[in-house]
Amino acid sequence: MALPEFKNASLLQRALTHRSYLNEHSEAFEDNERLEFLGDAVLDFLTAAFLYNRLPEMKEGRLTRLRAALVRTEQLAALAGQVGIGEMVRLGRGEEEGGGRQRRTLLCDTFEAVIGALYLDSGFEAVRLFIEPLFEPVLDEILRAEMDADAKSRLQEIAQAEYGVTPHYVIVRNSGPDHDRVFTARVFVGDEPLGEGSGPSKRAAEQAAARAALERLGASDGAA
Repeated sequence: MALPEFKNASLLQRALTHRSYLNEHSEAFEDNERLEFLGDAVLDFLTAAFLYNRLPEMKEGRLTRLRAALVRTEQLAALAGQVGIGEMVRLGRGEEEGGGRQRRTLLCDTFEAVIGALYLDSGFEAVRLFIEPLFEPVLDEILRAEMDADAKSRLQEIAQAEYGVTPHYVIVRNSGPDHDRVFTARVFVGDEPLGEGSGPSKRAAEQAAARAALERLGASDGAA
């Protein structure tokens, strides 16, 4: 799937302009940060409307968790790659050489900026028609794998009920540059390590470790 056609091509160009490009090209007058701010709000609303209409019987609590799962950094970065944003974004030389085209936070931010630009260019309906086909297969996978569930809470319930202890987490390593860190957490029940997982934050790494522990225990981290 490709990006939609823009009536105002300069809006798309601005959405694809990272601040590092602006620092090195005096002819470029604005980066994409304001469009990112707008796109984040537009995406939040349309994701909520998509879930509300797609899942009419689901309770508010899980709808909130599903929305968070759909618009998390890793997911939006993956969608940015799917529509070719990584190849189109305009970067400064330093950011380019530092691997900016593959950096998840940059791809996520640029995707949000494109959403903001598309809203200004063509309105809510154009954004909806663009994002819903992207979200459909992602939502199906999230529901199938119960990726929206709070794995840490589920693991704590099991550990306390079956072993009488509370799981504890240790960050065993972190890697990558400061702007794109990857943390790896290990979860212990008592003295026994039960799972390990990685993510862009300590919280995400702990959730991944808890999911790995639940899989090892043969338990579901499903949400109500």
